[in-house]
Parts: sequence; C-alpha cells; structure tokens
Amino acid sequence: MTSPLTTFVGVVHPWMCDVMGHMNVRYYASIFDDANFQLVGHLAGLEGAEDKTKGWVDVRSETEYKHEVKAGALVTVRSHIVKVGRSSITLEQIMSGSLDGAVHAINRAVTVRFDLVARTSIELDAATRGRAEALLLAG
Repeated sequence: MTSPLTTFVGVVHPWMCDVMGHMNVRYYASIFDDANFQLVGHLAGLEGAEDKTKGWVDVRSETEYKHEVKAGALVTVRSHIVKVGRSSITLEQIMSGSLDGAVHAINRAVTVRFDLVARTSIELDAATRGRAEALLLAG
C-alpha cells in the first residue's frame, strides 16, 4: 500500500469541547468509530454492505492522545491495516490537523468479521481478505 485511506474529514465544533477548552474524549471515540465504518465498508465492498447477515464487531480499541484539539480545528483521519487474521483485522487510525498535519491522536483497534444470525465470528472471505491486505501497512 502506498498511503493510508482517508476515512474522516471534519471540523471540531465548540459543543464537542469540555470545560478545559479541548475536544472531549467521547468525540474522539465517535470520530474514530465513523472512520472505522468507512474502513470496514471498503473491506466488505458493495456485496458486503448489502448482506445484512454479516457485520463487524470491535473487540479492542486503544487511543493515544498526542496533541489537544480545540474548537474550530479541521481534522482528518487516515486509516490502514496493520494485521490480517483469520476472522479479524487490526487497524490503526491517525487523527491529524487537516492544515498543519499535527498528529492529535492514534487509535488502534481489533475488529472481527461477525455472523449476525449465529452471533459468532466468521472467517474473512477471500475478497475481503484481499482488500484488507491491499490496505496493509506495517505499523
């Protein structure tokens, strides 16, 4: 892979900030969650999006906060895969300033391909695995 996938672009609104004047952690989580949906959407493809019997389940998420984000900041999240397992992927998402490139936070998560009917993990199909491997970047 030559570069991570851009999975979120947005602005930090004043209502997203806490009494200390910077974005509250709950909004980092929601931005990373939106970015994650974009990433797994690219992995599942159109056929995966239409199959309502399969989904993705996050089983681990860890965020490292690097630089505070204040109201009015423009932020971009770029995502890539760091590991492809039998039924899971490990992904890394980097939130940075859209204009200055300053890294604000890094999220690393493990998400599992999931059978929504049987309520159990399922093996990644060949097409999904191929798309995940195309986004693989050593992290």
